[in-house]
Amino acid sequence: MNSVNTIDTKRLTMTALLTALAILVPFIVVFKVIIPPFSATLGSHVPMFLSMFLGPWAAVAVGLGSALGFFLTLGPLIGARAFMHVFVALAGAAMIQKGVPYKKAFLITAPIHGLLEVLVVLPFVPFDAYKIFVVTGVGTMLHHGVDAIIAYALLKVLSKSRSFSQLRTDG
Repeated sequence: MNSVNTIDTKRLTMTALLTALAILVPFIVVFKVIIPPFSATLGSHVPMFLSMFLGPWAAVAVGLGSALGFFLTLGPLIGARAFMHVFVALAGAAMIQKGVPYKKAFLITAPIHGLLEVLVVLPFVPFDAYKIFVVTGVGTMLHHGVDAIIAYALLKVLSKSRSFSQLRTDG
């Protein structure tokens, strides 16, 4: 097997593992903050952040897995909010492919993430500016930040792995 096929197989395997993890996180993580319409499950964005280094298609797959996991555990509104991980991860993956450093990609995607989740909840909850914009929007960005830090720590460990370092697109 040549090295291109080996890397593609590794990328596919890592995408599948991250997608499975994205589905499982809402089932297994007990640390959750729920202030309707907002919810935060510690670590739920970590597979999304890691998938950004595998490319856009991996990011989309992991985002879809996240949406499925949250839909099955917390219902359609939270599942719809988690579906926004598809777009956040896709944007982050595109930036990383273009050489944007992880920290900058995280900072750029944070307000996008917050805004997308606000737009999802707007039609489904009674209008309360504080709950929608502060609790959901700002809460999402803070949760995004906490999980970005966790993912960054994992990236530091994973970057020492020969398998993962071959897949990194940011050098």
